[in-house]
Amino acid sequence: MVYRELGRTGLKVSEIGMGCEGLIGKSCEQVGEFVDAMEAEGVNVIDLYAPNPDMRSNLGKALAGRRGRFILQAHLCTVWKDGQYKRTREISAVREGFEDQLKRLGTDYVEIGMIHYVDSEDDWERVESGEVMRYAKDLKEKGIIRAIGMSGHNPAAALRAVNSGLVDVLMFSVNPCYDLQPGNENLELLWAEESYEKPLVNMDPERQKLYEACQRLGVGVTVMKAFGGGDLLNGELSPAGKALSPYQCLHYALTRPAVACVMVGARTVEELEQSVSYETASESERDYASAFLSFPRIRWQGHCMYCGHCAPCPRGIDVANVTKFLNLTIAQGEVPETVREHYALLPHTASECMACGACESRCPFDVPIRANMKKAAEVFGK
Repeated sequence: MVYRELGRTGLKVSEIGMGCEGLIGKSCEQVGEFVDAMEAEGVNVIDLYAPNPDMRSNLGKALAGRRGRFILQAHLCTVWKDGQYKRTREISAVREGFEDQLKRLGTDYVEIGMIHYVDSEDDWERVESGEVMRYAKDLKEKGIIRAIGMSGHNPAAALRAVNSGLVDVLMFSVNPCYDLQPGNENLELLWAEESYEKPLVNMDPERQKLYEACQRLGVGVTVMKAFGGGDLLNGELSPAGKALSPYQCLHYALTRPAVACVMVGARTVEELEQSVSYETASESERDYASAFLSFPRIRWQGHCMYCGHCAPCPRGIDVANVTKFLNLTIAQGEVPETVREHYALLPHTASECMACGACESRCPFDVPIRANMKKAAEVFGK
């Protein structure tokens, strides 16, 4: 298992994490089998979106004696009422729901306290200036949560939260179909057929700006909906018109800026193990570029997808990372010190480019790499 730094939190999370929706309706013994499999495979991060109280109790029992081996991403503002999940901003219900969650999990802290489901800028403004954020900050000061997170699907609201400096972790829906859609408070448009009727070209600039802001500001991204609820794995249901493999979906998400891990919604231990097998999959099995080129409804042109086809460079330059750092400076309009430091750590930089064009001949998306390397050398210097 590969572990990544979760932004500025100081936490190291496994690339593959576990979402808990698949544990609903499972017995205590079955939940224990999932946790056994996670431990054996090195999966160390669990998202607790599912608010079903029985599931949380069963998970708490399964974690007994090994709580410290796992990083828990718990959600504030979720309650279980009348046999169903509900989102709330009512502070008394928020407190009650979170305290019940801790009790059922058998712990007095969680690593990430995720403010749940903020998908409009108005809602973010209410959260930011209201009792929910004050409660989250109080929990962090007391060490009951180690980092404040927020989950959502709308890049406009998420960018506001990231730029506020209040959010350490963002849980966001990341996949190659959603990434082409502009932000909207109507989430159904992300998978609606009419949204894909006209050809789509390149990533929505607001989403790109969001990922780059997270990278620049040290906000770690945990991914949901990497498989689009399973639709991307089915040729008949995929909004792109063709199916992707689980490995390709995972690799796409894990190559976006700031992404630390993908929460997979496994419903069986076998499904979890299939996702974990991404770690030993070959480069050709992970490669999504050829699949993207075959999509009948989607086209990427001149846009670096960080797919790595440009490698190897005769001078040893990590072209994808240089391009990523360059894009971060373009988005900011200056060179942030953290980006400059990361660039300086590269063993070979853009100033070593001899403009041979080997990388461009291999790029599936016609990215002007030589021009990018020249620009990066100007921006960062030697």
